Amino acid sequence: MTGIIEQYVTTLTPKVRGRIKGLARLDINDHGSVLLSAEGARAGDETADVVLSASDAVFRAILAGEQNPVMAYMSGKLKVEGNVQRALKVSSILTDG
Repeated sequence: MTGIIEQYVTTLTPKVRGRIKGLARLDINDHGSVLLSAEGARAGDETADVVLSASDAVFRAILAGEQNPVMAYMSGKLKVEGNVQRALKVSSILTDG
């Protein structure tokens, strides 16, 4: 597990614990993947109900509240595989302070 993935796991676990149904995956380009579930965040690249893919910079901007996830999706910075409604729910959790 790379240091960047560890940072995401640490940051996202308290945000997602108990708030996500099923399994969501964040694919951080060139770094790896983080799985999000009701238990929290962990490194892994298993099949998920919804997959959000973007660069580390885009995910960091979303988490910092500097990038609107919907605008990132509309501009092609954020890619979604699976249910877009689920992706929006995951995005709203990521942007919660």
